[in-house]
Parts: sequence; structure tokens; C-alpha cells
Amino acid sequence: MDLVWLEDFLAIAEEGGFSRAAERRHVTQPALSRRIRALEEWLGTPLFERSTHTLTLTPAGDTFRPVAEDVLRRVQLGRAEALEVARLKAETIHFAATHALSQMFFPDWIRRIESARAGAAVQLVAVNFAGCEKLLLDAQVQFLLTHYHASLVSRLDTDRFQRIELDTDVLVPISAPAPMAARKRTGRQDRSSGKPHYALPGAPAEPLPYLAYHPGSGVGRIVSAFLAAKDPAASLAPTFSAPVMLLIDMARQGRGVTWAPRNLVADDLLNGRLLRAGGAEWDIDISISLFRSRARMTNAAERFWSAVQQLTAEHGPQSA
Repeated sequence: MDLVWLEDFLAIAEEGGFSRAAERRHVTQPALSRRIRALEEWLGTPLFERSTHTLTLTPAGDTFRPVAEDVLRRVQLGRAEALEVARLKAETIHFAATHALSQMFFPDWIRRIESARAGAAVQLVAVNFAGCEKLLLDAQVQFLLTHYHASLVSRLDTDRFQRIELDTDVLVPISAPAPMAARKRTGRQDRSSGKPHYALPGAPAEPLPYLAYHPGSGVGRIVSAFLAAKDPAASLAPTFSAPVMLLIDMARQGRGVTWAPRNLVADDLLNGRLLRAGGAEWDIDISISLFRSRARMTNAAERFWSAVQQLTAEHGPQSA
């Protein structure tokens, strides 16, 4: 059945005749008659009394009229809703961000570049780097926000993807402070000795407990590449694997040594809850980068990318 048939049927019922309905529908009367016959054949019953000079609806036609009106009303409403959903989707910018950046960087950054959004809505998905990478590769999101280093192993090759460096940071080795020796009289301990509980590079005979990243972590891949190339090597024994926020908490508890973005642990380093577990030679310079596919995106996403490019060109990445 064609929806046009329903519109023709209702026009005839409202106009009281084929000729006036044909004028209203901008078709010839024979064409209109053929379409009504097709509708009647589909229904299996006549809709109009044709034996009198006055055109009237049959009982079946009278019953079918409110049904036809309801079907057309529902279809028109559904079309309007579908168009609205499509419009909103076209005007929504979809991001994937690693867990840490979704909390410590994205909210403030997206507020600072409010003008780049040009009124578009924002949708953010927070997963580990492997999940973010898959979302971007599958075109489920338009942008990926992640920590980046040249050693990062990923499928986001430059032939298919572009990158903007938004900010800089440093992965620093961290440890809880080493406790002071127990006082003989009270058995109490001072808060810390001012030295890290675990200090790099460690000793082969007694490797340091290493709080490692989940295999899907981008920061974890960067640290792994750094350690693999480090000479002399660190003596580490992995004891725990988790996302960055949990690793930092474990380090505070004195459970081992790990690497963390300096932006995330700046307060801890300032107040002494955490200490550097090694000198500057153990630091890893990284960036906070925004990736996109080279394929054409929605107009809203393309405008956003162009605005971010312009802002970065004018002001450069912000130093951590």
C-alpha cells in the first residue's frame, strides 16, 4: 500500500467528489480514480458509493476514514521525530577519552573552547585507550582524546588519522615516602623519612614491586616502551595491574612504584603524600592529543576541528 492512496482517499472524502479532489491533489481525475481503485483492491472492499449522483462513503469507507487519518498523522509525527533525531545527531560532537583525561582534562578544556562547539551538543565516552581506539576506528565517535608519545603502539596511522597536540605533561615515577624507623619508647612512627619507599632503578636481587597498567592502557603502552629501551634497566616485579587512578592510590598506600601523569599527582607531590621514585632520567615527556579520522565528518564536527586547529595555532599547546 502507498501512503499517497490514503491522502487521495481523505481528499475525496473531504472534498465530496473526484474532480475537486483531483485539483487539490494536482493530478488528473483518471489517475486519481486508478489510485483509489488500487486502494480498494488492497483493502478488498469499495470505499465509495458510486451508484448515486452524490459521492458518499460506504460503511467500510466510513470505518476506514479515521484509521487512514491516524496512520497519516502517526507517519508524519514519526517523520518529524526521525528528522529531529537526525538533526541532533548531526549537531552532536562525539568524543572518546581515556579514563584519566575524561576526569582531569576534558571538563575544563571543553569549557575553555566553548566557542569552538558553536552550539553543538557534546557526548563523551570514557574507556581505556584500546576501547577509545576501537570506537574511533569503527566511526562510533569523531574524536579521541588520549595521552600520546611517539612510542605509542596503535592503529591510528597518519595516513588515515590526524592529531592535534592540545597540552603537554610528564609521566613521573612515584612512590610513597619511606617510613622512619620505629621509636623505641612508644613504638610510634614518624610520617615519613623524606625519601621514597621504593627508589629506581632497584636491584636485580630485590626488584621493586611494580604497579603496572592494564594492557589496554595507552599510558601503560608508553611506559612499557620506555622501560624496554631504558639502559640501565629498572629492576621491577609487576605485582598489580589496574587503571591509573587506582595505581596512584596503591602507590599512596606504599604498595609499589608506578608512573603517573604529573598533572594527576601534583598535589600529592607538593604535600609529600607521594615522592618521586627516581630522577629526571626516569621521566617520560608526553602530550595530550586529539585524534580524528581524515574522512569527512559532520558539519558540526568539522567546524569544531577547524576551530581547535586555529586556537592551537594561535596559542600553542599549554604547558603542564
